[in-house]
Amino acid sequence: MAQPDEGLGLAMSNTSNAADEVRTPTLISPPDTKTPTTITHKRHHESNEGVNGRASEPIDATALSKALEQFEQAGRQRELTPGASPSRKRQRVYGDRFIPNRSGQDLQASYSLLHDEGSPATPSRSAKRTPHNELHFQRTEEANRTYSTLLRSEMFESTIPQSIAQSIDSLPPHHGTTYHDPTRSRTPPARSSSSALPAPNLTPSTPHKNLFSYMSPRHQSLSGQPTPNRTPQSRHGPNLNTRSEIYSLSPVKYSSQTMLLSPRKTPRAVSKVPYKVLDAPDLADDFYLNLVDWGSQNILGVGLGQCVYMWNSVSGRVTKLCELPDDNVTSVNWIQRGSHIAIGTHKGFVQIWDATAGKRLRTMTGHTGRVGALAWNEHILTSGSRDRTIYHRDVRQPEQWLRKLVGHKQEVCGLKWNSEDGQLASGGNDNKLMVWEKLNSEPTFKWGEHSAAVKAIAWSPHQRGLLASGGGTADRTIKFWNTLLSPHGPSSASHAAAQMDPSSPSSSTAPPNLLSSLDTGSQVCNLAWSKNSNEIVSTHGYSQNQIIVWKYPSMRQVVSLTGHTYRVLYLAMSPDGQVIVTGAGDETLRFWNAFKRRESGGGLGGVESWGVIR
Repeated sequence: MAQPDEGLGLAMSNTSNAADEVRTPTLISPPDTKTPTTITHKRHHESNEGVNGRASEPIDATALSKALEQFEQAGRQRELTPGASPSRKRQRVYGDRFIPNRSGQDLQASYSLLHDEGSPATPSRSAKRTPHNELHFQRTEEANRTYSTLLRSEMFESTIPQSIAQSIDSLPPHHGTTYHDPTRSRTPPARSSSSALPAPNLTPSTPHKNLFSYMSPRHQSLSGQPTPNRTPQSRHGPNLNTRSEIYSLSPVKYSSQTMLLSPRKTPRAVSKVPYKVLDAPDLADDFYLNLVDWGSQNILGVGLGQCVYMWNSVSGRVTKLCELPDDNVTSVNWIQRGSHIAIGTHKGFVQIWDATAGKRLRTMTGHTGRVGALAWNEHILTSGSRDRTIYHRDVRQPEQWLRKLVGHKQEVCGLKWNSEDGQLASGGNDNKLMVWEKLNSEPTFKWGEHSAAVKAIAWSPHQRGLLASGGGTADRTIKFWNTLLSPHGPSSASHAAAQMDPSSPSSSTAPPNLLSSLDTGSQVCNLAWSKNSNEIVSTHGYSQNQIIVWKYPSMRQVVSLTGHTYRVLYLAMSPDGQVIVTGAGDETLRFWNAFKRRESGGGLGGVESWGVIR
């Protein structure tokens, strides 16, 4: 390949046999450069070559000067004309390549600030999806994660951790972890001053990559650094390692090739379309109500206005259970055995109905406001009201209530029993989450980490004492709690270590029971754990109205389901744990095949010995 200086000399020799009186402007190259001349001088070359190529015709010096003058004036006019949009002043470039100098930049920090799409906190991506692209969304997300991992590996080598999504599923939850975005990579850790540098490799391989700077071998020798040999040699002879990068024909490293060729776990296929949609006229668009519940006998109970309807999922038959005169249904909840259903009303009453006989057994009083939350624990029925109180009721006894709990300062909108440990979780509009032991009058835990109403509450069936809670529009987070820790002090090793190290992120004011927190980007309306796998489903309101299935503890999205046009305020799960039903203010109930089939069977066991409901 001819050097740029030689090509420039040939061009000048061709113009010398034109006419001595014509002084063609000389193209000056910067010193010590071996790059071709810039594109801005290309027209001069072409015009000179075009004139010089016609040797039989003489060159008119006056015409040539006039043409050059017109060309320069036209260039000035274009520079003075303002563009359609402001642009930065271009840097003067010598040669056909622009070689930036980023020696003063922190590439790790810059990479961590790159914006990843595909997260629930990014509404633009969800808005742009079409039904066709939605079918391939899962594979696209997996491809994006693989590309991101490969890019990290190639740019930063061992300074950035490898694929987080591949290894984090097997890790247990740890204290103080905050996932701002499940699909985004973690911020690359900065190198500490005390970290030791890796030992030099005795067998030299390809020189270390320097992606964003260019230095010629001549420059390297002038700067005092030794020029690497093109044929690496070691003490014991040539490098015969076939896996060495110098023998590779691939543009990526051997470690990246291994990662790309490693077997991948096929993502679970989940249908993005509900297999059944039912009309639900008068289904209230109220965040604080709980109007949908699925009993263990495969009957769905729904409160619509003043009525309660039952839908048999086996036969598909719809039955009207009751109609309340001069009152509205605000909550429904099945007993564990699925034979009786409790109904909360707007006037503060709690009714118990025999679903098989279609007969009301009793009406219980005590509340002065609407009853928006109900929860069964064997023969104990717990009700939460807008009057800020919680009542424990033993349905075997004639008394109206057994215990009265006063702790919340606003409406109680979430109640869930953990029957194994005898713990009750309650959430209120005062942004508080409380845990009560058995029938105690004082809460064991009282957490105020949420910044909005706490309606979404769910106990894990796979791990003892694991509680999930979700916040409203101003909060949008799902938090996980360990309720088996002592409430009297920091008993966990991680919390004690955090106190010893004030610089640790776990040394904040967060309680030791908080395991992790996830910002979902939308109002969290409901939570439910899968009975068959370690997954959790959440339904959302403002502003995306979607249903998301998460893999715990990595909190990686398994699937995102859309279709409701209003807030998805209601959620229930089938007895076998495979199907979920969602309800919204758009007055529809949608059924989704969200989870896998149960791997091992189980039963309720001993429910017949609970006694008779009076």
